[in-house]
Amino acid sequence: MCLILVAVGVVPQQPLLLLGNRDEFHGRASASAQPWPEDARVVGGRDLVAGGSWLAARSDGRFAAVTNVRSGLPATAPRSRGALVREFVLGMAEPVAWLAALARDLDEFGPFNLIVGSAGAVHLLSSTGGGVIRLAPGVHVVSNGAPGVHWPKTERLQRGFGRWLAQAAPTPAGALDLLLDRSQPDDAQLPDTGVGRELERTLAPIFVCGGHYGTRASTLLAYRDDGSVLLRERCFGAGGVRSGESAWLAARNAPFGAQA
Repeated sequence: MCLILVAVGVVPQQPLLLLGNRDEFHGRASASAQPWPEDARVVGGRDLVAGGSWLAARSDGRFAAVTNVRSGLPATAPRSRGALVREFVLGMAEPVAWLAALARDLDEFGPFNLIVGSAGAVHLLSSTGGGVIRLAPGVHVVSNGAPGVHWPKTERLQRGFGRWLAQAAPTPAGALDLLLDRSQPDDAQLPDTGVGRELERTLAPIFVCGGHYGTRASTLLAYRDDGSVLLRERCFGAGGVRSGESAWLAARNAPFGAQA
């Protein structure tokens, strides 16, 4: 993914809510969110090139989501970042120990920010440094920079989420709508990540709209007080045209099924 918001302990009746946009080349083969054949308690999209995922969740509380880190330099590595998501959600390792072991093998992967959760705790590991960080209750937004670096899109999403949360009856659809924002910040606000000003402009909005590269999926993941888990995904094609929407629901530790 390229933009992730994680709300820990701030949404009523939902101890954890995650929103994220996946930006990718439209020509890269992918499967939309669905239960995984390896474990029907896991739901998420799949990268059909390398076999990993950008976001996946298990109905016992385990989830993972990853972004790349933009540096302007070509990133080649032995293993796909999406493998991190796949391995965590299909595994049983204790999260902090698993992340600590991963921190010793960062050279295996391209630069990344990885967020994982299990048993009510959410942790972040970035290849930019800082070690394993437990996310405190609150709203956290991560994009393609180091954690704590504020870009126009991260600040805009955080403000929009605050307005959504203040509504009398905030809905999942309304939260997903925040990810459709194509507002273009002023050039003076753009980061300099080494990719050139024109590409910085293209990548600056929350929703990236392009013919060859852009936002391909917007996802909401919610773990609820009653133990149920909801994942809703909207898919998009070239030019930002919506190509589908699905919703998957599971009781605690049960297989996912389609929600009407």
